[in-house]
Amino acid sequence: MSKTALVTGASSGIGVEFARQLAARGDDLVLVARSVDKLEKLAAELRSSYGVRAEVIGQDLTAPDAASRVAEEVAARGMTVDLLVNNAGFGTAGRFAEIPAERDRDQLMVNVVSLVGLTHAFIPGMVARGEGAVVNVGSTAGFQPTPYFATYSGSKVFVLNFSLALWSELRGKGVKVLALCPGPVQTGFFDVVGTDKAMIGVQEKTPEAVVRTALRALDRDRGYVIPGLGNSVSSRFMSKLPRRLVALVGRKVTRGVLADPVAAPVAAR
Repeated sequence: MSKTALVTGASSGIGVEFARQLAARGDDLVLVARSVDKLEKLAAELRSSYGVRAEVIGQDLTAPDAASRVAEEVAARGMTVDLLVNNAGFGTAGRFAEIPAERDRDQLMVNVVSLVGLTHAFIPGMVARGEGAVVNVGSTAGFQPTPYFATYSGSKVFVLNFSLALWSELRGKGVKVLALCPGPVQTGFFDVVGTDKAMIGVQEKTPEAVVRTALRALDRDRGYVIPGLGNSVSSRFMSKLPRRLVALVGRKVTRGVLADPVAAPVAAR
């Protein structure tokens, strides 16, 4: 019997690759994002290539009721979510005082509030069935304070700790939880920022490699994974240093977003 995976942010980057690799495994898909046209194109590709069911839900995850709307739509289509991939997210970059407050609010709604809301919506059913899985996409930024990405890195700290707490709570209940914490990924993130001078991590990975690593780690119930040996070593090392020191050193690394005249104050992942 086929499983069903729900992937948010499925219109580009890591989300597209999760959809493709899960479809290749034989999973049916629920694709969620704002860009319905892109989702429909991807859904048609997955149906044609893999013979899976691929449903599209257009939803802006900055909306306060986004999670409940998605859950209601899934139920209306008679589907049960076996794997939830909370991939949707974006980052703001620049001086915190100069970033529009509403933009940071939207960032937290997507990166944190909708992630928790969707997890609340689908984990109870997984626990009742005694099987299921959740993948929450974080970042190596979640291992350290990151000046000029203050809200973004703060949101990714939440994703990491939230995921590991659930991983511990749900052990023995048949439900796996994974925090996927990539460094730089070839998704166009830094093209939108306008500079790669603030790249958080030492190895830029492809979406294909990141998703392969994530699915292997999920199968092994690892709790969290950092794709790339260099990124893993760097993140683990930084997390052991005094946090004030890391914050001060981090400012020297990330201030490139201020020095580059074409750097944008906001960026999408």
